[in-house]
Parts: sequence; structure tokens; C-alpha cells
Amino acid sequence: MADHDVDLFVIGAGSGGVRAARVAASYGARVMIAEEYRVGGTCVIRGCVPKKLLVYASRFSDEFEDAAGYGWTVPAPTFHWPALIANKDREIARLEAAYIDTLERFNVTLVKSRASIEDAHTIRLATGARVSAETILISTGAWPHFGPKIPGIEHAISSNEAFHLPELPKRIVVQGGGYIAVEFACIFAGLGSEVTLVYRGDNILRGFDDDVREHLRSEMRNRGITVTCGRTVAAIEKSGDELIVNLSNGSKVAADKVMFAIGRRPNVMGLGIEELNIKIHEHGGIDVDDFSRTSAPNIYAVGDVTNRVNLTPVAIREGHAFADTVYGGKPTPVDHTNVPTAVFSEPEIGVVGLTELQARERLAKVDVYKTTFRPMKATLSGRNTRTFMKLLVDGGTDRVVGCHIVGPDAGELIQVVGIAVKMGATKVDFDATMAVHPTAAEELVTMREIATSHRRTAAE
Repeated sequence: MADHDVDLFVIGAGSGGVRAARVAASYGARVMIAEEYRVGGTCVIRGCVPKKLLVYASRFSDEFEDAAGYGWTVPAPTFHWPALIANKDREIARLEAAYIDTLERFNVTLVKSRASIEDAHTIRLATGARVSAETILISTGAWPHFGPKIPGIEHAISSNEAFHLPELPKRIVVQGGGYIAVEFACIFAGLGSEVTLVYRGDNILRGFDDDVREHLRSEMRNRGITVTCGRTVAAIEKSGDELIVNLSNGSKVAADKVMFAIGRRPNVMGLGIEELNIKIHEHGGIDVDDFSRTSAPNIYAVGDVTNRVNLTPVAIREGHAFADTVYGGKPTPVDHTNVPTAVFSEPEIGVVGLTELQARERLAKVDVYKTTFRPMKATLSGRNTRTFMKLLVDGGTDRVVGCHIVGPDAGELIQVVGIAVKMGATKVDFDATMAVHPTAAEELVTMREIATSHRRTAAE
């Protein structure tokens, strides 16, 4: 290793890259990390952290309304978008500084530059400088894409720009039906915008349980969000101070902003991996094995650039496992099954494990337990909302193989439920757990009646 400038060169200082660099350095490796934008990556700078801050802001409108039902008289509130964005920016700057401080404490050399791979052991920086490394880790994440080019696409923004708008749009059209589209639709609606969500599929949140998808769609409509499925944005016209959005069915929607959130693509362009014949998976991410090694023996990749499970905690786990494997003498594959996840919509979603469709395809017998109820808080506030919960149980082993929650604090709940599911808890284990009353979570251990039971037939 002494023949090289560093033992490890990390391209991309996001969550996965920073974790890998820090842990590798703690094992004694000489580490350098390059970042062309800001340290912290998508999650910290323009993803989950600033988004969650905007989510919190958007929920205060409900809190002000709910207060009246509990005896509070609250003067008509006003909202100031620039103040929210300025406060958000200060917090992001603080977090970035904390990330940089962590790298410095572990003696990781940070280079603020774009980096690409010149050959198996050489990194070329945008400055023209070259660095020799024994091992290279790619953690460049993913980037929003806008799909097929349509007339007027230059007028659309992505979630990146949404965090820096000078003012709150009065009307916004959001195209997409995944995490980002749904979350921003709810954020803007909660802050007072008139929101139209346009999605090409038959229902939002493709890949989630069908009951969850339908429940959230209904709740979003109750909140005044126009959810239009089976359509796409065909063109965007600039007309004075407003935008005219032409949909694929010929209808038009007037808006102040149009946001495309139709997905993110692995950030592999310009890395130089083509020259090394590093294999790209059919889903567009860098192809890696269970230990995050690419087809080049000394080059690894973690996080969204691999397009496996594109969640921040997964990238962090992959980065840590890489360092344990390569520098800690502890070969550590990452288990991508039963990963809990949350959608910070309104109401919130938390899920872990199989959907009902997946369970029916994989298991001989599936027991389905589900319930819907009005949250206790809404009984006095009068808010028109309902919580939904669903458990999927392997009828042969009694193991809980899926849990789906739509309601307040669903993300917090699913983190704890995820432990039980990962450990292989059974429905009997859930039933034997004493309920905490009065809570919404008690429903998870008191659901006794089987809503439906499915046995796979020979024909299936």
C-alpha cells in the first residue's frame, strides 16, 4: 500500500461515503475523500433532512386548526416562506460543518473537487492533480431526472430547486407518484399552496401495499390535493407570470411552478468507469456483489449509485460494512431484506416487510389483519382523517412478514416494529405483548380478527 498516495480514495462525501471513510480511517487506513458540491450528500444537503424540516413546517397548519377543539383560541396564523428557508439553510450549514469536523477528527483528507477514475489505481481531480489509491470507493449517489424531453421542460424544477424557491408558489403541479412527489405535494398543500399531483400509473406509490396506496390517496384528496392518475405532463407553456401545464389527456392546469419528481438515476456519468469496463446492472446502478465490490477487484460502490435500496440508512450500513470488510478484517455482507421505511406524507406512512401481493406470491397461506380508525386526537379537533394498520402473517409459520401503517408517527412506529419483524416475531408474540393504552400503537397487538385469509392454489 505504501506504493500509493492513499490506501482508500472515496468519490462522493454523502452519508455512505463519509461513514466508509471514517470507519476505514479508524482502522488505520490513509483515506482521502472528494466532494464537488457540499459535504453531506443528498440526505443532508437536499434530501431527507431539509425535507423533514419542511414537513414539520407544513404540519403546523393542522395544529393551529386542531387547537380550537381543545379549548385554545389561536389568532389567525401567518406563514413566511423566506424565514423557513433561511432557518433550514442555517441548520444544513451546521450539519455540513459537523460532517467536515468528523472527517478531520479521523484524519481523513477532504478535497473539494470533482473526481474521476483514470485507471484502476489513479484518481484525476478537476484541478488536474492525480492521486494514486490502493482501493477506490464510489459513493456518488443519484440525481433527479426529468424523463423524455417535452416542450417547455426548462420551466420545470426538481426537488433540488424546491428547497431554494424565493417564495411559496400559490399553485404548483407536481409530476410523479413516489416518495419525493407525494411528500412535496403534502408539504406544499400544508403550507397553503394549491396542489395538483399528476402520475402516469393507476395509483400513487407503486411498490407499496395496495391498501396503503388507496388509503393515502383518499387522505390526500380530503386535504384538498388534486390527485390525477393515468396522466403525464405533455408540455409546459409560459404565459405571462404563470405556467400552463398541458396534460396527456388534453386538459390544462394553470400553475406558478411545475415540479418533476419522477425518479432519480444513479450518478455514474463522467466517473470514468466505462474505460475500466465496470459492469452496470440492468437497473442502471453500478453492479456490485454482497460486499459492494464492483467487477474491478479494487473498486467498490455503495449507496444510491448502486440502485439497490436507495435509502440513507442503507447507504450508511453499506459504507460501514465495506470498511469492516476491507480494513477491519470482518467480512460483512449487507442484508437488504426487511428494511423499514417511511414516507413523510400527511398522514405519514411506515412499512416493513412484504406487501399483501408479495406475500400471496411467495407464501402458501397468508393471514391478513387490518384495521382503520379515527385517531383519538381527531375526536375533539374534528379533523376528517383515519389511521390504517395492516399485518401480514405467514399462515404456515405464524411469522409476521409485513407491517403497514398510515397515520401519525408511522415512521417512528415502524422503526420499532421493524426490530420484531427482523427477529422473526410471530403473531402470537404480538398478541402476547401487553397493549399501551390509549395509543394508536396498541392496535398492533390487539388485532385478533383475520380480515382475509389466502391459500395459494395449485393453479397459482
